[in-house]
Amino acid sequence: MSLRSNFARLLKKQAGSSSLKVPKRPAHSVAVVGAPFSRGQKKGGVDHGPAAIRNAGLAAKLSGLGCQLCDLGDLNFPQVPNDELYNKLVRYPRTVGLACQVLADTVNGAVASGHNCVTIGGDHSLAVGSISGHARHYPHLCVIWVDAHADVNTPLTTSSGNLHGQPVSFLLRELQDKVPVLPGFSWLKPCLSRSDIVYIGLRDVDPAEHYILKNYDIQYFSMRDIDRLGIHKVMERTFEHLLGRVQRPIHLSFDIDAFDPTLAPATGTPVRGGLTYREGMYISEEIHNTGLLSAVDLVEVNPLLAASQQEVNATAHLAVDVIATCFGQTREGAHLVFDELPTPSSPDESDSEEQIRM
Repeated sequence: MSLRSNFARLLKKQAGSSSLKVPKRPAHSVAVVGAPFSRGQKKGGVDHGPAAIRNAGLAAKLSGLGCQLCDLGDLNFPQVPNDELYNKLVRYPRTVGLACQVLADTVNGAVASGHNCVTIGGDHSLAVGSISGHARHYPHLCVIWVDAHADVNTPLTTSSGNLHGQPVSFLLRELQDKVPVLPGFSWLKPCLSRSDIVYIGLRDVDPAEHYILKNYDIQYFSMRDIDRLGIHKVMERTFEHLLGRVQRPIHLSFDIDAFDPTLAPATGTPVRGGLTYREGMYISEEIHNTGLLSAVDLVEVNPLLAASQQEVNATAHLAVDVIATCFGQTREGAHLVFDELPTPSSPDESDSEEQIRM
């Protein structure tokens, strides 16, 4: 079955109607895909992220912005039996590799059918699938990676064995000779060059990751850079780097831990000194204003790591605001397009009736 026909089948199932046709893309036709990845990391709970984000009102927010919404539900990612460690360290390589392949097929089908694709996770290892699937349809795409972490360790440099700290290394062509072919990942081909990605919000970078960023000349803006330059200049330079020579589709991969933990406490690897609410929304607003956004990942919302339901709600609502801002919500007011004020066509009362009433 082709990717397009498989995606059409998913849409029909979601709508409960065999007569549903894959719609052509209006201003914002958004396909939402739940990717409850949890095997890329040691801690559990991040697989509850998609449900938390939906429960925080994602569908209502996007519909209120005039988006045509198709929620495809959560993908099913089976656990591979006897999924042994790679190199006695890397966890669940076969399970994560297979899940990424399923997600890649789904994202490619969504984009090929004319939709913006929003993938809600789940841990950040899912970006291997979402970005590679997106790149099948738009091989010239670029990536804005908003995160406290660089996630560019290789399976040979990781100290934790968590695949959610390694996805970018699998995607970069320049690292192809440094990344072994893990069991479960034989389907994957690197789809990004170093000039195709910009990091924003870094503040917890491992030694090997720092070496990669510096020696491979990958553009990044740490929190220190944001303090020094301001978020406005950071976004200007990001677009100059990625879009200065050619306009191309943007894939935004946004880890909720990019925000300060006071704003997003329900996440697995919080780091102090993160983005403010205003900085995070500005990033999404500016990406929306380019008119080039094609796909979004929102990852690492983990309800089980929250100290209270209030923390879950705060983190999930923040995730919804990031996504909604990508599709037109603004701090000037999240409104549908309003083209013209109404004018009175006829009075409700005649002058004589008004005099009698008074």
